Amino acid sequence: MSIRAIGAVLLASLLPVAALAGEGAQRLERYLAGLDSLRADFVQYTFNAARTQMTESHGRFYLQRPGRFRWEYDDPVAQVIIADGKRVYVHDLELEQVTHQSQERALRGTPALLLASGAPITEHFAVTELPSTDGRDWVALRPLDADAEVERIELGFGSDGLESLIMEDGFGQNTRLDFSAATRNLALEPDLFEIDRSAVDDFLSFD
Repeated sequence: MSIRAIGAVLLASLLPVAALAGEGAQRLERYLAGLDSLRADFVQYTFNAARTQMTESHGRFYLQRPGRFRWEYDDPVAQVIIADGKRVYVHDLELEQVTHQSQERALRGTPALLLASGAPITEHFAVTELPSTDGRDWVALRPLDADAEVERIELGFGSDGLESLIMEDGFGQNTRLDFSAATRNLALEPDLFEIDRSAVDDFLSFD
């Protein structure tokens, strides 16, 4: 998943929600209420516009509000993406290389610029109730920003809270994330959201 795509996903997890109708929307509202931190395992599938699966990835996700996150990819490429509230770092473990840039620039052109804005989600997304399927209540979010790279996000809530997320970009490519073993409001170590410069050979800024 690209930095911009991750940012758009996280915006849906970080912005508060105004009162919404419908079971799926209410599940979203209840899920976000009081959410300070989150840890979950994920499986990520990427499909092209023809709906052919291109990649499958596995890893872990950490969120600390406001504006900090960490994605750890185990395969097919070992990679860590960290946002510390100011900068976004992409660490390729195999190449021992880190590229980084300002969080604002990395997420430019997406609603993710508003990660820490505190504004209601309905100011930035049109929220649509979807039919409940596969044991989940679904809600769709469509960015109101015409320049957003993400066209549509669908969130699926099951017995364990947020279980699936499907995202479509402007090229018709779809990314699906299925979450498991999620834990809310746990104490996360601050160094999860810090990059160790001594662990890499190249530390490249694209500021």
